[in-house]
Formats: sequence, C-alpha cells, structure tokens
Amino acid sequence: MKESSSILMSTAYLGPVEYFAHIIHSDDVYIEKEEHYIKQTYRNRCLIYTANGTQSLTIPVIKVNGNRTKIEDIEISYTEKWQLIHWRAISSAYSNSPYFLFYKDELEPFYFEKHKYLLDFNSKILETILKILECDIEIKFTELYSEKIKKGLIDLRNEINPKKESKIQFSPYIQVFGEKFEFIPNLSIIDLIFNIGPESLQYLNQIKLK
Repeated sequence: MKESSSILMSTAYLGPVEYFAHIIHSDDVYIEKEEHYIKQTYRNRCLIYTANGTQSLTIPVIKVNGNRTKIEDIEISYTEKWQLIHWRAISSAYSNSPYFLFYKDELEPFYFEKHKYLLDFNSKILETILKILECDIEIKFTELYSEKIKKGLIDLRNEINPKKESKIQFSPYIQVFGEKFEFIPNLSIIDLIFNIGPESLQYLNQIKLK
C-alpha cells in the first residue's frame, strides 16, 4: 500500500535511498523547478561508500543570477573535470559490487556527455534510475513557486537533506566495504542498485515512511 499520494521534491543528483522510497510510494511526483538554488544539498551532490568511508560527490554549478538564480537556470560548470573525478570515484567504490558491471553502461554516459543545466542532467539521470528500478512513474515539474502548497501535496523540498538525519529505519543490506565500516544507511541510490540489483525496488517498497 502506498503511504502518500502526492509529493513535491527538490531535484537531486543521484538522490539518497530515502528520496527514491518516497517516489515509489507516491502516485504523483512533482519536482520543484522554480525555487532559488540552495547550496550544500542533494540538488547537486550525492554520497557514496568508498574504501575510506562516506564520500561526497558535488557537481560544480554556475549561478547565472547570483543567489536568486532559479534551479531551472542553474548551469553546470565544466572548468573542473568533475565528470572524470566522479566516475573514477564511483568505479573505484563499486567495481567489486555484485551489479556494477550489469548497470554501468546505463550510467557511464552521463560522465562523458555535457549537459548545460543541472535540472536537465538530474532529470535525465533520474529517468535512467527509475528505468533500472523498473518503476513506471511520471515525473512532473512545477510551473510556479509557492511556499504554501495545495492541500494533499506533501512538501519534501527541504526535508531530505544531507544535514538532516533521516527518521526512517533502513534495513541493512550487504555493502562492498560493510565489513570495514559496518552498514551505512541512506546513501545514494546507486549504492543500493550496485549492491542488491533487481531486489532494489522490493527494498524500497518495504521501507516504512511513517
């Protein structure tokens, strides 16, 4: 049984497990594209599990209108070779995971193709992740920004945040470096996918959001 019907979320770069749990439990999913960009969030960063523990991967961005730049207008900066850095980090972290070779060809192109806008990049990689999960959910986008949202729509725009500890209880699954650091919950969705593969959707479905 789905535990929520309609949700409003921020865009996210390879969002955490919690992010995708909310998506697959919902009938309607809206992504906010009219808000002003907020730094140090999952909007342009993800967390993976490496041999040294948790590592943050951040996409450098250009705020074309300063701090009042809408998320749909945020551009990706390529002055740094962040794509190469991110893919090397992901490959190093998950090359020995059970399903890395199975899914790598679907994700690797994102680290060689250049997208101008962060929202476009995140949306395309989100679409790919949902395809991997075999989850048929239509993602919609807001047309106007409003702090107050309509009744029945759950506002998660700032609730799923790397600075906030999730209230969800995550069941442990086997992770590549689990024997060294024990289970680390709520990492990027790729941690789940590379480690448990086809069981990922079932895992997400079993998460209790309330």
